[in-house]
Amino acid sequence: MNTALTIRIALIRGVNVGGHQPVAMSDLRDFLADLGFKGARSLLQSGNMVFRCGALTGAGLERLLEAEAEQRLGLRCDFLVRSAKQWREVVARNPFPNDAERDPSHLVVMFLKAPVNAKDVAAVQAQMAGPEKIRGDGREVYIVYPDGIGKSRLTNALLETKLGIRGTARNWNTVLKIAAMVDE
Repeated sequence: MNTALTIRIALIRGVNVGGHQPVAMSDLRDFLADLGFKGARSLLQSGNMVFRCGALTGAGLERLLEAEAEQRLGLRCDFLVRSAKQWREVVARNPFPNDAERDPSHLVVMFLKAPVNAKDVAAVQAQMAGPEKIRGDGREVYIVYPDGIGKSRLTNALLETKLGIRGTARNWNTVLKIAAMVDE
């Protein structure tokens, strides 16, 4: 039986945003350790966790983390989990490399619970009145906010409604910092 531990990245949606569902990253690291996962590390205060685990993957791991976080920490939130390989693919598939180089804080990746439908992404693009650019690929949507995220009407809530999928977004700087943690 293969008991090798593999790297997983868990993004937690809706914690420590505007005072909503506050949780210390040390509590999340302890939470993962208590579940038997190894080497839990966090990045920033917005629920970015890197850890090692055995056979659990994908939706099964997400459901376990969501149920246990509610029971143990009182958090009702989504976990979006990717493997190290999947994370590297997110970086490699970036359809906006020039924007990533020029202004990485205005490039965002929205990580989704399920694969995005290309027709839904095209419909969002067609309805946008602002300068934003959007591309979907698998379980990620890449968005460029040239005038800044705070000024845009293309919010996470709107995207979730239009795409019909829950997700959480991270700017390109954070995506690359997590990639560096995965490769350490």
